[in-house]
Amino acid sequence: MLALSTHANADVISGRVVAVADGDTITVRDASDKDYKVRLSGIDAPEKAQPFGAAAKKSLSGLVYGKAVTVDLIRRDYYPHVVGKVLVHGVDVNLAQVKRGMAWFFKHYQNEHPTEDSVRYMQAQDAAESGHLGLWADKNPTPPWEFRKQGKLNQ
Repeated sequence: MLALSTHANADVISGRVVAVADGDTITVRDASDKDYKVRLSGIDAPEKAQPFGAAAKKSLSGLVYGKAVTVDLIRRDYYPHVVGKVLVHGVDVNLAQVKRGMAWFFKHYQNEHPTEDSVRYMQAQDAAESGHLGLWADKNPTPPWEFRKQGKLNQ
């Protein structure tokens, strides 16, 4: 039922989500019981200690926890996570988080995505911001990359 391309440079991981760490990181278990820590590409969600951090995690959990997903791999990062676009029944979960106002489109990595994805993510962020959805309810939300620079993760 669930499949994984088993070579080291797999293009796709298929499995069930067994954990949600925060608003942009999940653990996917494949059919052979191997776990993959997956960072959702193209987005950056509020850190746990930030406003909307818990809401972003809850939103992502509702979208994926316990569900079968497909992860289109973009790259491996330095943690080592795999970084990719997560799909549930063909729906782009990364985009859904941005649409809900639960993550920023992470422009720093936009060149890793097809142009049409970057355009959709930016449009989704603009709509969420205009609609004051999620983190955009704050007048001037602090992006997580700025929050991390300020060293506030453990405060």
